[in-house]
Amino acid sequence: MTQEKKQAMADNFEPKITAFVCNWCTYAGADLAGTTRLKYAGNVRVIKLPCTGRIDFMFLVRAFEQGADGIMVSGCHPGDCHYNEGNYYARRRWRVFRDLLDFLGVEHDRVTFSWVSAAEGNKWAALVNEVTQKVRALGPFDNYKKMMRASKFGPQKTA
Repeated sequence: MTQEKKQAMADNFEPKITAFVCNWCTYAGADLAGTTRLKYAGNVRVIKLPCTGRIDFMFLVRAFEQGADGIMVSGCHPGDCHYNEGNYYARRRWRVFRDLLDFLGVEHDRVTFSWVSAAEGNKWAALVNEVTQKVRALGPFDNYKKMMRASKFGPQKTA
């Protein structure tokens, strides 16, 4: 592929962002943004979970493996979790997950962790736009595919 074609593809790049959100707060905030017809980027695909405390590292790694260019994790504000402490667990996991991102060669800016309540539709719309712009500036994420091909644990080609 020529350098001009690569540049043209980069100029037209629209990131794929996967959002893992809490059912009780962030999902309701996203719904509020939609029902009030707020304008925000359509690059985010939402995966609704009962609580951000339920999110496993492998969910995020798998999202990158499946082609996500960026990831959002968002739940209830600290102290407002419907499951009492789930968002605190998620916050602790995020700190550990940052080390895994370094190991995998993923820029920290590709993953955004935030708190959005059910009444914060405007905040959700602004967050989606901000994350979309940030990931768009980073460009497509293809490091995971390169790592999988180089790894003996990656998909094996059979004859």
